[in-house]
Amino acid sequence: MENDIFGLQKITPLDQAAMRAAQIRWDSRTKPLGSLGRLEDIVVRLAGINGTPDPRADKRAVVIMCADNGVVEENVSSCPKSVTASVTCNFTRGITGINVFSRLVNASLKIVDIGVDADLKFPGIIDRKIRKGTWNMANGPAMTREEAVKGILTGIEVVRELKEAGIHIFATGEMGIGNTSTSSAVSSVLTGIPVDNLAGLGSGLSKEAYLNKIRVIRRAIEINEPRPADPVDVLAKVGGFDIAGLAGCFLGAAIYKIPAVIDGFISAAAALTAFRIHPAAKDYMLPSHGSAEQGFSAVMEALGLEPMLNLGMRLGEGTGAALGLQLVDAALAAYNQMGSFEDASIEQYVPQE
Repeated sequence: MENDIFGLQKITPLDQAAMRAAQIRWDSRTKPLGSLGRLEDIVVRLAGINGTPDPRADKRAVVIMCADNGVVEENVSSCPKSVTASVTCNFTRGITGINVFSRLVNASLKIVDIGVDADLKFPGIIDRKIRKGTWNMANGPAMTREEAVKGILTGIEVVRELKEAGIHIFATGEMGIGNTSTSSAVSSVLTGIPVDNLAGLGSGLSKEAYLNKIRVIRRAIEINEPRPADPVDVLAKVGGFDIAGLAGCFLGAAIYKIPAVIDGFISAAAALTAFRIHPAAKDYMLPSHGSAEQGFSAVMEALGLEPMLNLGMRLGEGTGAALGLQLVDAALAAYNQMGSFEDASIEQYVPQE
């Protein structure tokens, strides 16, 4: 892939010895074997990523990729394009949903302007702007291949910076009006599922506007002919800078061995893109919630993952992923604080085969 410009040769399998040791410790806790279900799986996965049966997740961040999408020219959203810049700035004011949830889970925010169609000179916004929004994918490619590569590299670089800052785990989020359309296009191409079964109402469309959205996405795919076997080509032709950046974050998670929590539909589309670029990247992903967007379930099925929560959310911003961090906390608390059978003077019962 691009002569490994992304550094994918650094991705290695999870540490199986650490995972076995973590499962042995779970099995020694005062509970029936496997009775904490997927909470046990979370810790075992973290052990494999960290390379130790004593994984940590106390220092965390939420990465929000912010970008505009030219396809909004086709009236695919009920919100004006200016909302992208407004909400991105509001992230710095501490008043948005993700601000509330990031404070709740004690996570720092990394707000990345990777393609907002405005000059944002605010403290707290990281300027990695590739261009002021993509082109309208309904008329031709959303970006050049070089820009798609740059978007992925931007995400990888952000994760490298998180690693250097000592971050143990990060959640993924986004902000970009029109990005349910780009996510639907990317997901349709990568899964082979018709757009009608993927595109949702986004920010709340009327029936007529929803049908227009489907027509626009179909036209974008027909005009651009993205190649499913080439995820970078798919990103360049029908994706967005935010999706490219998040795909890079998921690849960076695998490169730098930091677990990455998937948020909703847009985040999941980026995770699927990363998975198609390098399948081992999936081992470093943790799902969070089940987005109410129609296409989310199909994308997660393509990834072979299941959400931990189902709250009917579709806000984006990383809000569901931040709540997923609370389940990570719960899993680690039980793992580290529950007593063993020996501590409790209870004879361990092991079911017979």
